[in-house]
Amino acid sequence: MNKYKEQSFFSLALRFGLIIIVVASLLEIGFSVLKNLSFSMMVEHIFSDGKWKFFIKKLAVLSVIYGVFMAGYYKFIKK
Repeated sequence: MNKYKEQSFFSLALRFGLIIIVVASLLEIGFSVLKNLSFSMMVEHIFSDGKWKFFIKKLAVLSVIYGVFMAGYYKFIKK
């Protein structure tokens, strides 16, 4: 039996959403450090002025979409 079938849809969506927030933010920050070759340049590129708002909004939208999709897949489609 699938262990995800007994869990609620919202707890699954929250779990998948939180996982993708962590992974996506680490990847984006890591690639920015590698691209700019400096931690201070990464901070300026991602978190300066109003850019951090776009960064947070992008991660929030990505996590909601991914969380709902994966929760729906594991809850209703996967056998």
